[in-house]
Amino acid sequence: MTTAALTRTGTLSPRRFLVLSSASCAALFLVVTSGAFVRLTGSGLGCENWPRCGDKPYPEQGYHAFVEFGNRLVALVGILLTLLTWLAARKLPGLSRIGRTCALGAFLVAIAQIPMGGITIALELHPLAVMTHFLLGLACLGFAVVVVLEAWSLRSGLAAPAGPGWLRNVVAWAGMPACAALVVTGAVATASGPHPGANEDVERLGLEIADAVYVHVRVAAVFGIGVLVAGWFLWRLRDRYPGLLRLWGLLLAVLTAQAVLGEVQYRNALPWGLVLVHVFLAAAIWALSLALAVALWRPPAPVTRE
Repeated sequence: MTTAALTRTGTLSPRRFLVLSSASCAALFLVVTSGAFVRLTGSGLGCENWPRCGDKPYPEQGYHAFVEFGNRLVALVGILLTLLTWLAARKLPGLSRIGRTCALGAFLVAIAQIPMGGITIALELHPLAVMTHFLLGLACLGFAVVVVLEAWSLRSGLAAPAGPGWLRNVVAWAGMPACAALVVTGAVATASGPHPGANEDVERLGLEIADAVYVHVRVAAVFGIGVLVAGWFLWRLRDRYPGLLRLWGLLLAVLTAQAVLGEVQYRNALPWGLVLVHVFLAAAIWALSLALAVALWRPPAPVTRE
């Protein structure tokens, strides 16, 4: 219905654009998770002769081939939704320049994932290529999160920035790099672990998993302390911006669950199912952190209490 409306009128209502951008964001979140599923099930080389799957464009048999091809279909849905979101954003009256730019950014990064996937297979799942593929997926997800917030503000109104300027700057320019470091060190730890993506012959990063985890855990501790400090300031803003405090509470809950899961999976030799959940929560932490940082500067009206 959304696509038909876009085709018929050339524009969407703010409500429908919010639905479309949210669907795009959810699809990109699923792309990140399904990509991790491909690697953790050893299906990264399930389809040879990229972009084909063997001799044909689709798999004929084999569990790993179907898993890898399934991820391609999920990624295609994500690309199509980012394309529709960008086309709608270009013609949507009142949408901010930030919203339009990020809609374009999400589409371009989603497109960049196509050749990056081919490069990753051509390099036989070299860990640096796999990491780049994963981080591009998170970058695409980040753009989509901003578009959703801008769509929400367009539909419901935009409130004044929350808190003092220095707080917003610290969260944006210190908190988000810390979150990025958390994600990158986590990817390095995974690239050093027992899940190469296909078989034992796949090259690993060459670092000891214990050393990679040592760094990752300490980055996580720094980020966690920062989240707690930010929460103290948001508690002081709770009367005016209760929605921001709830968003922070959700981030804290996911971060806590991630810390517990990380300890459990490490002590149990990193079973692939727990690692998959860990990747899912990592994407959630990235998305929630970015949403909180952006919402401090440009809070949608519903997060406030007038």
